[in-house]
Amino acid sequence: MAACSKISEVEAEIDDPGAAPFGNFINYYTFNPPENRLSLIPASLLKDVGHGEHKALILDVGCNSGELTVAFYEHIQKTLTEEDPSQRPVHMLGFDLDETLIQRANQTNPFPNNISFIHLDIMSDTEALQDYLKQHGCSRFHLCLCLAVTMWVHLNHGDSGLLQLLSDLSSCSEHLLLEAQPWKCYRSAARRLRKLGRLDFDHFKTLGIKGDMAEHAKQYLEKHCGMELVQSFGSTMWDRKLLLFKKR
Repeated sequence: MAACSKISEVEAEIDDPGAAPFGNFINYYTFNPPENRLSLIPASLLKDVGHGEHKALILDVGCNSGELTVAFYEHIQKTLTEEDPSQRPVHMLGFDLDETLIQRANQTNPFPNNISFIHLDIMSDTEALQDYLKQHGCSRFHLCLCLAVTMWVHLNHGDSGLLQLLSDLSSCSEHLLLEAQPWKCYRSAARRLRKLGRLDFDHFKTLGIKGDMAEHAKQYLEKHCGMELVQSFGSTMWDRKLLLFKKR
């Protein structure tokens, strides 16, 4: 996404940006298409983290209408199909708290045997994730994508909600690919909400975790969640770092 000083995801929503206080924009991928991130992520990622020769489970947190989920699946298949892909199936689970977006994702899903979409608010329920893992005989997802989600959880659930999200994802994942929105995007989101004459985010004025949000997330994951940073894939066109963590 373009740097927030130029245009933010809050300002890019065509109809009513303030109508998406959880980041559930109805036209998200028109202004932040999947290739903005995939151009930075190697198609060999699963192989690089040691899951290219076995069944892999991938979780996409806050998947919106599913375009990135599908594009990521196609992206990593580029290397897996060079040999016999049937020996290393990839299954992806995408979830979002917006039921309408999930309905759209399911209606347009071109790989229903390998990609599933469910309506879920991870801040109140993680049982569905555990059920999915049990169905596939795994204790953790091999890779979790958490891209441009942390700010919305932070604004709506406060510092404790942000830390809970990071803890929950690290506990159910072997690798975590994280894109945390920078603090300037928080200010932009709050400003846009006020311009629309709506109530401010419940926790914005009382947040104690501020500043370099990617660094805050890194420190918490490494100090409290048993994860370590193994690679940075650089920054997106929105000036956000793509950071890959693994379970120690």
